[in-house]
Amino acid sequence: MLSTTSSSDATEQPVRCPALLITAPASGQGKTTLTAALARLHARQGRKVRVFKCGPDFLDPYWHELATGAPVHSLDLWMTGEADVRARLHAAAQEADLILIEGVMGLFDGSPSAADLARLLGLPMLAVVDASAMAGTFGALAYGLQHYQSGLRWAGFMANRVATSHHADLLRQGLREPELWQGALAAISLGATGHVKGAALLPERHLGLVAAHELQDALQRLDAAADALAQIPLGQRPWHADETGDSVSGSWQDWAVEFSAPEPADAAAPALQPWLQGRTIAVARDAAFAFIYPANLDCLRAMGAQLVFFSPLAGDDLPACDALWLPGGYPELHAKTLAGNTGLRQSLAQHLAAAKPVWAECGGMLALCQSVVGHDGAEQELWNLLPGKVIMQKRLAGLGMQQLQIDETVMRGHTFHYSRLETAMQQVARTSRPRTAVQADRGEAVYRHGSVHASYFHAWFASAPRLIAEWLGAKV
Repeated sequence: MLSTTSSSDATEQPVRCPALLITAPASGQGKTTLTAALARLHARQGRKVRVFKCGPDFLDPYWHELATGAPVHSLDLWMTGEADVRARLHAAAQEADLILIEGVMGLFDGSPSAADLARLLGLPMLAVVDASAMAGTFGALAYGLQHYQSGLRWAGFMANRVATSHHADLLRQGLREPELWQGALAAISLGATGHVKGAALLPERHLGLVAAHELQDALQRLDAAADALAQIPLGQRPWHADETGDSVSGSWQDWAVEFSAPEPADAAAPALQPWLQGRTIAVARDAAFAFIYPANLDCLRAMGAQLVFFSPLAGDDLPACDALWLPGGYPELHAKTLAGNTGLRQSLAQHLAAAKPVWAECGGMLALCQSVVGHDGAEQELWNLLPGKVIMQKRLAGLGMQQLQIDETVMRGHTFHYSRLETAMQQVARTSRPRTAVQADRGEAVYRHGSVHASYFHAWFASAPRLIAEWLGAKV
């Protein structure tokens, strides 16, 4: 798999850095809040923290970026590839004091899973468990996680949504190895169901957490979580065991990991070429179009593109450009405002009339359609530039890793949406699950309408840079 980071010389020395993979037995346990709070706590203490997210995710990284002030990249042994994972972590270890990695779903969910990543890299793991409705069973769950798979390195367990100090004592007593206890937090301090001044600490909607940039008090919420974390063993763990900096049991240095220098680029990986040199690509970016991997932007720039950003919600027109990328996001929540930006709609229509290319991804595709029908049955006009009606639904319509094969090229990515599209647009391809054949009733359609390529599929550009360059008008 292609890495968009710069290649290091194979003789470069490994780098040691404290690191922690934060996992859980399932989604909704508090991984994101704990990761962001821990990052915020150490950043406030003057440390340089780098956070990564396992698996595909656009929303959680906004909280981690707010906590650290640094970009947050995805790590996935299938979607981004082992070479990219190793290169990013090695680069981060050279500049950071601490590396935090938020897992995906439950520890052993998916193939490859967060456990696979931890075992491959020797990462110590901390599991956070929603203990709101358990006592001694906390220990059984912890024991099962510890011993389900060999070769894993454990840093400990933390209980979330704990009611009282007595409740915390019961949970701690259930552990077979008490030294793995890293503390307990009450729901009011940490967790998606907790509250700060009457509002959810990290509030959620149908695709996950509300992004940090959408909340005016986002940093105060993180500080509240960090303050709570500072009161438990995990938050009080010393950085060094003594003033000389020697590593002994009980300090963050016990959780140091040796990150090896990346190997030379795989000769079979797709090579980046200046296919987009001299081309200007406009990228929509605001609360309605926020599902953007920083690595995808890096990939476009590495191919020579000049990127210009604009906000449809702020009333911007389409900037002068050769091609357009409309990322995913929440256009359905802002449909009236988007439809009201008639200047942008006119400039988009002119862009299409000139046969200039567009890659419209998930929410970007929805915004170009005729209308969206909400859960209440009300229909709201959209930009009406693609033939199709979007129907919002309460059940998931698509979730999971996907691959798109066109000729000999395989692009990797994923899908996650709660809507369906009724359209007569031409399907030019269809995605499938990893390592499976295309099926007519599975995966996501890739449509072509004039100069527009559109799909619910979220693409990882570096897996097939030539294909994305072609969709954006490059002659390759």
